[in-house]
Formats: sequence, C-alpha cells, structure tokens
Amino acid sequence: MPLLDVRRVATMAALAGLVATGGLRLTAQAPRTPAGGAVRVAGHHAFVQQYCLDCHDDDSKKADLSLEAIATGDVAAHVVEWEKVVRRLRTRQMPPIDEPRPDEATYDAVITALETSLDRAAAARPNPGRTASIRRLTRTEYRNAIRDLLALDVDVATLLPPDESSYGFDNVTVGELSPTLLERYMSAAEKISRLALGRPSRVPGGDTFRVAPDLTQEEHVEGLPIGTRGGTIVPYTFPQDGEYDVQVRLRRDRDEKIEGLTEPHQLEVLVDRQRVHLFEVAPLRPAGPGEPAREADAHLTIRVPVRAGPHQLGVTFVKKPSDLIETPRQPYQAHFNSYRHPRVQPAIYSVSIVGPHGASSAGEAPSRRRILVSRPATPAQEDAAATRIVSALARRAYRRPVTDADLRGPLRLYRTARADGDFEAGIEMALAGVLVSPEFLFRVETDPPGMPAGTPYRVSDLALASRLSFFLWSSIPDDALLDAAIAGRLREPAVLERQVRRMLADDRSRALVTNFAAQWLHLRNLDAITPDMRLFPDFDDNLRQSFRQETERFVESVLREDRSALDLLRADYTFLDERLAKHYGIPHVYGSRFRRVPLADDSWRGGLLRQGSVLTVTSYATRTSPVLRGKWVLDNILGIPPAPPPPDVPTLEDNTVDGSLSVRARLAEHRRNKACARCHDTIDPVGLSLEKFDAVGRRRRLEDGVAIDAAGGLPDGSRFDDVGGLEAALLRRPELFVATFTEKLLTYASGRGIEPFDAPAVRAIVRDARATDYRMSSIVLGVVRSQPFQMRMSR
Repeated sequence: MPLLDVRRVATMAALAGLVATGGLRLTAQAPRTPAGGAVRVAGHHAFVQQYCLDCHDDDSKKADLSLEAIATGDVAAHVVEWEKVVRRLRTRQMPPIDEPRPDEATYDAVITALETSLDRAAAARPNPGRTASIRRLTRTEYRNAIRDLLALDVDVATLLPPDESSYGFDNVTVGELSPTLLERYMSAAEKISRLALGRPSRVPGGDTFRVAPDLTQEEHVEGLPIGTRGGTIVPYTFPQDGEYDVQVRLRRDRDEKIEGLTEPHQLEVLVDRQRVHLFEVAPLRPAGPGEPAREADAHLTIRVPVRAGPHQLGVTFVKKPSDLIETPRQPYQAHFNSYRHPRVQPAIYSVSIVGPHGASSAGEAPSRRRILVSRPATPAQEDAAATRIVSALARRAYRRPVTDADLRGPLRLYRTARADGDFEAGIEMALAGVLVSPEFLFRVETDPPGMPAGTPYRVSDLALASRLSFFLWSSIPDDALLDAAIAGRLREPAVLERQVRRMLADDRSRALVTNFAAQWLHLRNLDAITPDMRLFPDFDDNLRQSFRQETERFVESVLREDRSALDLLRADYTFLDERLAKHYGIPHVYGSRFRRVPLADDSWRGGLLRQGSVLTVTSYATRTSPVLRGKWVLDNILGIPPAPPPPDVPTLEDNTVDGSLSVRARLAEHRRNKACARCHDTIDPVGLSLEKFDAVGRRRRLEDGVAIDAAGGLPDGSRFDDVGGLEAALLRRPELFVATFTEKLLTYASGRGIEPFDAPAVRAIVRDARATDYRMSSIVLGVVRSQPFQMRMSR
C-alpha cells in the first residue's frame, strides 16, 4: 500500500473513533439550565408593576417577554428572563424613552437587588456552560501551532480554507471536518513535514508572490533600506542550502505596457537586507519590422546562493531625487490607476522563487534543529533516536504526556518510510503522521467517567493549559506551561497568575491583537474594503494597511502597558506614519516608520471611535452609513446588538427618497415606517454622531456643501454632539463598555457564545477589575479565573 494511503487509513480510523465516542458535529452551546436557590427580591415586583407590565404582560408580551407570571415569584426560577431584564435596565433601554421612567436611584436599587439575587443563585448552583467536546484548530491556530512546534512559519492561507465565524469569532463553530477539508490537512502535513526537514524534491519547487494592485510604490517601504522606494519584502523559508532563481515582473497597464517606465531605473534584489544584485531597467525602443517583441523586464532573473532556513527577500528600486509636483491642487498620494492617478515610476508586480538548483545539503534550518533532538551515529541507534524524536514532537503536539499507544502509529509510518529511504525520510513520514493525528488537529475535552449529566466540574490541569495557551497565544502550550499542568499545580491561584503574566509578556500574546481584536473590531474586513475611486481617489492599499497598523499598534500598546481598557476609548495618543498623518491632517510626521504620536486636547484623533479602520469598515463604498456605525457601537461597545430586521422590512434605497436630502434626512424618512423605527430609533442616533468623519475616516464639516449635523444619542436617553459627546456619554458609565469587552473576551477564550447563566461571571470580572481602573491584566486574569473558563458542565 502506498505511504500516503497508509497514513490516510490510519487517520480515517482515528477520526472514526472520535465520531463513535463523541462525534465531530457537537455544538459549542450548553443546555440552558436555570440556576437554583429560592431567592426573592423585595420590591422588584412593584417596579415591574409600575413600569413594565403595560408592554410585558401576558396579553402584550412585547419582544416575546412576559413578566406578569414571574414578577412575584423566585428570581432564581427564571434566570433567562431576569437576566434579560437586568441587561435592559442597566443600559436604560427600558422603560422606553417616551414612557415614564424611574430616577437613577431607583434604577440602581432594582438592578443591584436583581443582580445580587441572580449571583447568589448562580453561586448556589454553578452553571459554567459546556464547550464542545471536540473543536478543530482554526487556520490561525494551526499556523501558530506549526510555528511553535517546528520553529517554522508557513503561509497556511494557501493550504487551508478560512473558517466561518459565529458570535463574532472563528473559533466557535469548528467542530466539523469534511472529507475535503481532511484532504487539505493531509496535503498540508506533507508539505510542512518536507519543508521542516529540508528533504529534497524530484524537481525544484517554486512560489510566486504578487504585490497588491492598488499599492502605491512611489516612496520608501518600511523594512527595506533607506534610499529605496517601492517594492516588497517576502518572508520565505528556503528548504535547503543551494541556488535559487529569483524572477521579478513589473506592473503593466491594461494595454500590457509597463507603467511609469519613462527613464532608466535601478532595481535592487536583497537577501536579509544585503544586496545580491542590481539590475538596470530602461524603456526599450519599439521593435522594428521582423524583430520579435521585447519586454523591458525580461532580464530581471538572477540565481543566488542561499542557506536553508527563513530569510527576508527584498526587491525594490533605488530612489531617485524627487520634487513636489507644482499644481494648483494638493497632489494625490495614491498612484496606481493608469487612467485616474497613474504611476509616476515603475512598480513591482510579482516576485517568483524557484529552487533549489544543485542543493548541497539540507543545511541547519531552525526547524531541523527543533525536530532532530537525537541524531544517530550508526544504523543500530536509529530506532531509539526516532522514538525520542517522535516522543518530543507528540508531547508538544498532543499537549500532554504521550503513551506507547500514541507513538505506535507515527513509528509504524517511520519504519515503513525508512525501509524505502533513509533515516530522515522515516522521520518526515512520522512527523506527517503526527500533524494529521486527531490529537493534534482537535482540542478534545471529555467528561469524567460515570459523572451524572448536568454536573459542573473543573477541567483537568492539561485541559486548562490548552485553554490558556489557545486563549492568550492562539497556539499550543510551551514546556513551562505543560510542566506546570503535568505536575498538577496549574490550578493553584499563585501558579496560574504567574503563568498568565508570563504569557502576556511573551511576544506570542500579540495573538490577542491580531486574532481577537482583529475579529472584535472587524479589522479583517479591511482587505475587502475598496472605496469608490471616483469619490475617494486618494485611497490605496498603503492607506488600508496604515489603518490596520494604527489600530493594531494602538490596541497592543494598551495591552503591553497594562493600561485601563477605557483607554481604548479615551486615549490621547495614536500611532502614525507619514501616509496616515497626511490623511488625518496631522503635521510633522515623516517617513514610513510608525511611531507613537501624542495628540493635543483639541485633536479629532485618539481612541477606537476616531480611527480610520473602524470608520472605514462601517461605511459603504460611496458614503458613510450611520446604520452600520450605530450597529457596530451598540454591538461591540455597549453590548446591546439590535435584532436583525424582519424579513418583510424594505431596505433603505437611495433612489426611494429625494437624492438632495442629507443622510440624516434620508434616515428620518426611513424611520417613518413604524416597523423600521422600532430598531432605527436606537441605531441611527449613535451612528449619526460620527457623521463628521467621511467613508474613509477623514474629518469633514460639510456634505455636498451643507453643514453636517452630528447630534446623536444613546438608548439611555442621553443626547450629545459629535464623537467627543459619544465618548463622554460612554465613559460616564464605564462598566457597560468593560462588561461588553469582557463578554467578547470570554466568548473568544471559551469558544462558545455567552448565555444568560454566564452573566454572574461577567459581573464578577467587572467588579474585581474596577479596583484597578479596569486594567487589561485584571480583565484577562478575571476571565482565566472565571467558572466558564475553568469549569464545564457534564452531559
């Protein structure tokens, strides 16, 4: 039987075992078990009688909620309903603004009484919820796991499809593994294991990297040497010591003419910032009669010797002296469209790497040093060395101590491949077997044997270690974390806190920015955003990536400096390069390097609500959208996402109302429909307060020559003007934002949606964090210490 078929049979058998014992279609949702404890709330029934029953009695039952039968009963018997009431009261959504409302003291008294009763009931009968028994690694987690297991960074976007999101994150609905996806994982394992060991191929391999078509390449690119302009940096792992062909293609217009090539230029190829070749690129004279057509970049190929391992390949142009263009209008920063704002100079289209040619050896790449922890000197030592290598790999990959049964399959693959090749061929096959093992691809949590259904229990130290590493690093545990778990000490409060703080200080915790925050703030959507070039001719990929970097660096600074989570809204600094500073109208920022920039008190920049990334992903291609922006704030900042529109409610079409009306007036016209007004009376005022930022985040005062009215409001009835007023209104009740941030973090950490029975845990995290002014470490530690993170409900 071919080796590939042997591994597939073994993998299918293991997956079949998983299906038999738990299935690959388990959801991440727990049964809604009401908390127990007969606790009454003195006086809340009078509040309900006075303010709630007009809409929420058995006859009206608005929002499918009736309080008539439960108002005088035990709060603990109706956790779902009362948690819904508490959320509505805390955000002051109820009673409606146009109805009689209690004063703040009454609000606070009733909320405190209800929350106290609900928290006591939760303490009496804990319900930590139930995560899925089987969860596949997401594409991001898989990449990070390969990086930490093998010291190898691979672009998994070319190997695996993206994961679907649920509850705002892609690590929630990952219980299934289709046959097609299994094939993709097996193919990825083959490529990764060969690359990690630097094994020779029958023919030289090759990869092509294309530069974004809307990238302006007129100025310096960060990471390339000063004195260059344009180009790209390609992080690439060269599999073996040898020679590699590097081919460069220049960007062409629709007529297949090289853009911007009007005079000679010098093109530089670098490996790890060291020049390996300098090309001359010049316009060619037209081909004469009978002469073959020639291309000015046909000669841009070079063969260079490179050592095995990760390197930075750079391709760029030597910068020519440049002057400001004399024009009555400010010149565009963007130059990538040959008809609207053409390139002034040539640009890189693609870089191809082919090789190795004449490979001398596998070299000593970091991945080989990580894998080959034992190197046999004689054939007699090979089996023992293979066992040591596979044991070390499997312990990290499976995230637990390994048994003889765990090693049996990979070692069988090793012996099969060794019979037809050498020692490293066997190790390559054994490694591929580890990478397609369900123990690596899935995070499996099983209930203790014999435990009755519906019993809360603490997860094991090993399961806790995996939960912790995938939460903070989106990757597998390291040796220090595994050792603490194997010793049975990880659950000790002092040990757990020490591990959390160590992990937060590690560079791998940047996953909280690039994975958690990128999904929470919708930064992943930036790549799909392309504003209308006729309306926003100065938008290019440079600006898109600057938007992303500003927000990622900003969130990372709040995390690394252990600042208050409220600084995400109220910060008096941001991160800028010259391109973004010009877009914002902030002077004295030059060059491609991002740097921290303090802001004046009257600056229109700062926190998340003022950043181009958020403002752009909540806009349409042609205009702003107060609806998208309002929904984003309600969902991601206040934690009260509006319900989806009913299927029979028409959308707001620009051609159904007077086109001369402002966005505010058009929305008002839309709200004349009572079915629309029910939600848009809450959504629109929030988004309208951000109207003085256009669809690409620029500050503006006018729209079509008319002054913009940025008056807005929140569901609690507060009224304000512009983004400053919105931020002030949010910060007056900081616990709402912190609770929302905590819920998002807990959803991401636990891999399941937040349920009403999780509310006591969220409240406890927010209460404890208040003593430190809601520092990030306090919130993260609160999530790690919480019942939903450390416990699980049996089934």
